[in-house]
Amino acid sequence: MQMSGIPFDTTDWSQIPPIEHKGESGSAYWRTQTFGDIRVRMVEYTAGYLADHWCVKGHILLCVEGELNTELKDGRKFTLKPGMSYQVADNAEAHRSYTEVGAKLFIVD
Repeated sequence: MQMSGIPFDTTDWSQIPPIEHKGESGSAYWRTQTFGDIRVRMVEYTAGYLADHWCVKGHILLCVEGELNTELKDGRKFTLKPGMSYQVADNAEAHRSYTEVGAKLFIVD
């Protein structure tokens, strides 16, 4: 991947209005910036959040706060704690996330 056409700038994530995305249970609040084809998000999941779909979009994801559980469609499960990340390619492995305690994530996709 080559990143081009993005001038140097800073982002104050607290100044970007959150958009609610309801899950099967709980909600995700996305603060989103887009740079060409690259989407960058700060996402906060409420306690008890469970995604309402299997995702096939590729991501690089960093857990900033809380704890995030991710289940792959093949049954494998992973837990991220602050400072941990995962990466997955587009259409590589369907996944969905849930959290019992809530989580704050930084995501690039």
